[in-house]
Amino acid sequence: MRHGALTGSTFPIPPNGKRHVTDMAKSEAKTRARDTETGETKSRSAELTIGHGALELSSVTIDSYNLELRDKDGFIGDRASKRAFADKLDDLRSRLQKVDADPMGDVATEDISKKQLDQHVTGEDAAAAALVHGAIEEFAAELAEVIRRFMRTKGWGGVERIAAGGGFKESRVGELAIARAGVILNAGGSKVDVRPIHHHPDEAGLIGAIHLVPAWMFAGHDAILAVDIGGSNIRAGVVRLNLKKASDLSEAEIWKSELWRHADDSPSRTDAVGRLIRMLKDLIAKAEKAELKLAPFVGIGCPGLIEADGRIDRGGQNLPGGNWESESFNLANALAKAIPDIGDHETFVVIHNDAVVQGLAEIPFMQDVGKWGVVTIGTGLGNASFSNKPGK
Repeated sequence: MRHGALTGSTFPIPPNGKRHVTDMAKSEAKTRARDTETGETKSRSAELTIGHGALELSSVTIDSYNLELRDKDGFIGDRASKRAFADKLDDLRSRLQKVDADPMGDVATEDISKKQLDQHVTGEDAAAAALVHGAIEEFAAELAEVIRRFMRTKGWGGVERIAAGGGFKESRVGELAIARAGVILNAGGSKVDVRPIHHHPDEAGLIGAIHLVPAWMFAGHDAILAVDIGGSNIRAGVVRLNLKKASDLSEAEIWKSELWRHADDSPSRTDAVGRLIRMLKDLIAKAEKAELKLAPFVGIGCPGLIEADGRIDRGGQNLPGGNWESESFNLANALAKAIPDIGDHETFVVIHNDAVVQGLAEIPFMQDVGKWGVVTIGTGLGNASFSNKPGK
């Protein structure tokens, strides 16, 4: 009987043939532990593991992810989400409206697009630009404080550089807020380097999946399938490896992708999984037609804490249809059952936290530091920290 992601397969076997991926997953489950309150990870073995939520990857150790620090007002990460920025802008506008001084008029804050906010920042209306800059300043201060709190934890201690991603980054307003947070931290005595993630956030959430397993597993193949599941969208894509250009996967790129905004449809969990399966099958067909040789691998990023068996322990409350954390539900198994083979091999599925996967896309650009992190500014504030492995 198939068990989805970690059943026997002729694909993911080390070159020496000594250890099977299933044995690695069992070893990972036995030897790792996680502080479920702080998000910090503890590993009693630095041995490479291949499987869901693995902490020891081929080129990095995941020191922390999905930190859930709280104060009297709730999760501190909520202070630095897209919603938090909109709330700060709305608060400033509300105060201005009391004296008929809102330069943005009667339009509701939630109806102002990122593009329109960017236009206000660069436009000729100085009052509107000042208003948006005011919200940027307040938001940046919150983001800087959240990062300070993260860096006081063991998993984030010693982080030298932080890449900021998520949908908020993909705007001039987002870029300014991220840069301003970095200035605030540096002015306060921190040496941490805060910069935007290199790839478009939508692409980083797919490209990072290629680092979930060792690169040797892709030998003889041109591309993989990757999935990014969020609170509003599901994106699936074919990531071209370009191993001949760069064996370290630094030249990987998106070949094709499909986006479904499930927030507009309010599907059940079953319907959402069915739609994802159809998206993946469509991408497989396109790759076959183009004679692009897909590795029998699907890498998935989704919110929450990921157990070694592929279940979401918690953090999946915003996923379509709800109840993704049920003990009876396993996305990897569902996908492997629906797509049992890709090419000549059994489908191999690996799931990890979405901020971890987006962060992994930064590996080629973090080789000059020892320890680094990622924050993803979206529905919430995703986060992860990593340590590079010597010689990798």
